[in-house]
Amino acid sequence: MNLFHQYVNVDGTLNDTLVRDREILYTGTNGRHVERFYVSSSESYIFKPLTNDDQKGHERWVYEHVLPALPPIYPQLLAWSDADADDGGEWMVFEDLGPLHHVHADKTLLEAVGLVARWHALPLDYFAGMPLRGPKPLIQEMVSELHIRKPDILELCSSLGFSKQHMQRIYAQLEHLSFSHQLVLSHGDLHPGNYALSGEQLKVLDWEHVHLNTPLWDVYHLIDMSHPLFPRHMTSELRIRMLDTYLEQLELSGIQVDRTAFIQEYGMFAVVFSLWMLLLITSDLQRIETELHRNSNKWSKEQLESQLDETLACLNQCTTMMDWEQAQPCK
Repeated sequence: MNLFHQYVNVDGTLNDTLVRDREILYTGTNGRHVERFYVSSSESYIFKPLTNDDQKGHERWVYEHVLPALPPIYPQLLAWSDADADDGGEWMVFEDLGPLHHVHADKTLLEAVGLVARWHALPLDYFAGMPLRGPKPLIQEMVSELHIRKPDILELCSSLGFSKQHMQRIYAQLEHLSFSHQLVLSHGDLHPGNYALSGEQLKVLDWEHVHLNTPLWDVYHLIDMSHPLFPRHMTSELRIRMLDTYLEQLELSGIQVDRTAFIQEYGMFAVVFSLWMLLLITSDLQRIETELHRNSNKWSKEQLESQLDETLACLNQCTTMMDWEQAQPCK
């Protein structure tokens, strides 16, 4: 038995008779908590039970079969539950990286997008049997939803200051939209909370949603995915620098990509995803209005409004990228 098993009960909960202290870091979709736990005043680890019931066994499999092909940019897995643990008992123990700094400075973002290109360049032969989707809908499904809910989108965007002509132009582009069918290894959920500096080292966290997807999935999540807890300010100039850095790293890995086509496709992808996000965020805001006194909302109204503003800024900037002349290299 691994030494760390003594700190976890057979039901997959922390053993409070041996754990000196604990603190909740975040709560998963199934209500279970990821926690830092201390076994002495100076020795701590991260306890992660199954936080998404649809991902049973997946993150451990990723640690065994996928992450060894990458540089050590992830927290080390120290122990895990038996393979036959039931749905309520699966758990993992990771090293504690200490204080994490979710820094979104240019240098950090450029380093991160270079790392994304490195794992996108890995041969798919390494990852036979990898899932073809994560918890969110595929981009093609988002496009379909935007068509089905076109009246809702037009009404929402009008209330947010978009002109009718602007939206007609976007929907005209959607009528002829098609994305590349290329698949790469995708982190799956590379939002601003899932990468951070540990000291001077960039670490990428939470690999449970790894699957095969379009390269644009990770790139969008890193550059333009908004998050209520981790606001940031993206500019058109930095976005192009990050996309260029991504393509340069792919080239160093022996992969040539047409820059013009990639920039245009990214713009279309970002517009679709951002419109879909606007529907999601406004739905959350409406729920807050109807459940104001129930204290059942994960995010506050202020956090969601900030996320809405950030998503709107992305939408405004990325619509211009659908026209190549607006996306020339930054000088």
